[in-house]
Amino acid sequence: MPSDLYPVCRTVEMVKIAKGVASVARKEWFSLCGRAAVVIGGTSGLGRAIALGLAEQGADVVASGRSDEKVWETGREIEEAGSRTIFRAVNVNGRESIDSLRDAVLAEFGRADILVNAAGLTGRVPTAQVNEGTWNSLIDTNLNGVLRACQSFYPALKASGHGRIINVASLGSFLAFYQVAGYCASKAAVLSLTRSLGCEWAADGICVNAIAPGVFPTELNDELLEGTERGREILTRTPMHRFGRPEELVGAAILLASDAASFLTGQCIAVDGGYLASGVNS
Repeated sequence: MPSDLYPVCRTVEMVKIAKGVASVARKEWFSLCGRAAVVIGGTSGLGRAIALGLAEQGADVVASGRSDEKVWETGREIEEAGSRTIFRAVNVNGRESIDSLRDAVLAEFGRADILVNAAGLTGRVPTAQVNEGTWNSLIDTNLNGVLRACQSFYPALKASGHGRIINVASLGSFLAFYQVAGYCASKAAVLSLTRSLGCEWAADGICVNAIAPGVFPTELNDELLEGTERGREILTRTPMHRFGRPEELVGAAILLASDAASFLTGQCIAVDGGYLASGVNS
């Protein structure tokens, strides 16, 4: 591992020399050096922020999504952070596409330690008017895509010895949001799947957890939030009285990807500015 390409790993080695191996153990809890991470849905929005954050913490990171152009853009940023990557698009609606991504990751790195499932769809439609095609598309992308990826990467994550799965849930996993029933149903199911896999795969050394982002304006939801009554209501109900910034999700992802989370599974961390804890805010 060339020291000039891995600043985080180099820092850990310097601390070892200065303080001795025994005293540096805690500093390595959050290091991802030597780990290979795959972020599906990692080329835009919150997934991209997570992918770059894991790379900055020393992991080799493959950020994948539907768009070849965005895969290359994000991949170059990962390389600029000093990490290795491969450039491979994926469609979570197809198992063969996910399996092909997995095979490419294993061929390049020989391992997969961290899987982040961040791909998703949303859309605001009155529930009485939602057709089955729209409903099924939401469920297939937001829920079935997560299951496909978890199943595909399961053998590699088990072989890792410290496998980590991080699913991106939602405030909609816990609460109803007006006229997005399909999205909320799919995200509630993602949280349930996270808990089930956390219990079932604990014996395999795989920690399965979720992050529930608060409201972060992204390409996915920007038109629903900016300058709308919906956006203003969300801000009123958020104790911090602002939307989140993508980089504010990274710390939780690093925790859940690291050895610091070795006894944490089946859980969901809400990064929401206090939204879920909130009662009256005025």
